[in-house]
Amino acid sequence: MNKTMIAIALAGSLSVSAYAADEYSIDPNHTFPVFEVNHLGYSVQHGRFNKTSGKITLDMAAKKGSVDLTIDTTSIDMGFALWDEHVSADGFFNTAKFPTMTFKSNKLIFKDDKVVAAEGDFTLLGVTKPLTVSVNGFKCGDNPFTKKPMCGANISGTIKRSDFGMIKYVPAVSDEVQIQVPVEAYKN
Repeated sequence: MNKTMIAIALAGSLSVSAYAADEYSIDPNHTFPVFEVNHLGYSVQHGRFNKTSGKITLDMAAKKGSVDLTIDTTSIDMGFALWDEHVSADGFFNTAKFPTMTFKSNKLIFKDDKVVAAEGDFTLLGVTKPLTVSVNGFKCGDNPFTKKPMCGANISGTIKRSDFGMIKYVPAVSDEVQIQVPVEAYKN
């Protein structure tokens, strides 16, 4: 009898903790990764990706969560078609062979009640490397227009593109790439 009660109590506690986390879907209309690289030492060039998708799970009480973000590399936007075609080709994003890149994290870092960083794996050109990103301006609440629960933040990080095999024109076009991602996600 005692073993049965213990089993029921454990099963109950597991199901309670499974429901403690809230799941959010990335809003593709307000989430667009932007990157910048130094070009020949003369200027800093910016590009962005117009299509993203993913899920975020948050357990605020346990201060845990996860991120699963997919970026459609074919949606690259450098400001004009010729530049888009150039960086989509083999040697840069090679979008024909690698139409997505991802960031997956099972470790969110909290300070008080705010997410301030995430440690995870970034995959680009089929190569996966660890990446820690900063999370600034983290906020959850109801959207003032739709009244739907949501969370948002600004994510930033830095990669070396050569770590992923993107070596074309290094160092004339900088190896270091700054990434910023404004993210908004709605509670499911």
